[in-house]
Amino acid sequence: MEHEEHTDNPLYGRKVMSFVRRSARLDDRLQRAWDTYGGRYLLKIAAGEGSLSVADGFLLDDSYVEQAWGRRAPLVVEIGTGQGENVVAAAAADPDRNYLALEVYDPGVAHTLLLAGKRDLANLRVAQVNAPEMLAACAPGAIDEVWTYFPDPWPKMRHHKRRIVQPELASSVAAALRDGGVWRIATDIDDYALHVHEVMDGRDDFVNEGAEKLANGEPGGVSVSLATEHVGKGNADEAATLPHADFAESERFAGRVLTNFEKKGLAAGRTIHDFTYRKA
Repeated sequence: MEHEEHTDNPLYGRKVMSFVRRSARLDDRLQRAWDTYGGRYLLKIAAGEGSLSVADGFLLDDSYVEQAWGRRAPLVVEIGTGQGENVVAAAAADPDRNYLALEVYDPGVAHTLLLAGKRDLANLRVAQVNAPEMLAACAPGAIDEVWTYFPDPWPKMRHHKRRIVQPELASSVAAALRDGGVWRIATDIDDYALHVHEVMDGRDDFVNEGAEKLANGEPGGVSVSLATEHVGKGNADEAATLPHADFAESERFAGRVLTNFEKKGLAAGRTIHDFTYRKA
């Protein structure tokens, strides 16, 4: 979900969202992609035209997967696919698994459709719905892996509650994952990394694989130093003066392509934090 910060939308009332929907006109190229490939790749599971809510009674289970993908195969769900670079590359490289791209913004959906159509992918589908609702509508064990790469950081302190990684979503992910399935998360924002540790490390339904590998002396785990207090937009430069502690994370997931968004973060000198949480 590689997006810039967005302003609050009072239409959502008290419901805390991890995004604010904005209408955006599609250019001719993206509109053609939507018209050409939408019927093939876009799942019709929303509550209604223009809605991002999942339809009442919808259940993503093995039967639905077989109906929508034409086969039963391990399913990978990416939350917030942005322009679709990663999920399309992964689906092309791994035809034995099914892939579901979750994205709420029209240009991102259209660009994902365009990339999938150009490669004539048979194992990718796209859903334009709110990810937490989608995960909550999954049958137990329906998903092999969940990916959340570079989610909107919501940098202002008062907006941290909008971050997509939250205890409620973690519970839905755990319920939807097969036994031993994993949730892969990546961020280039140090404060978001602290947020992920706070939400995930104390849970009894997930194991931090990076911490497990460090403890066992195995490759794949890394230790990072993070400020132990949160900072937000406007005072992020204070993080260096705050108390720090070491946290366990994972090495970069080889199956994640280096997108333009990640390249910009690296060019800006940011640290990429990778997490692998395995369902306990």
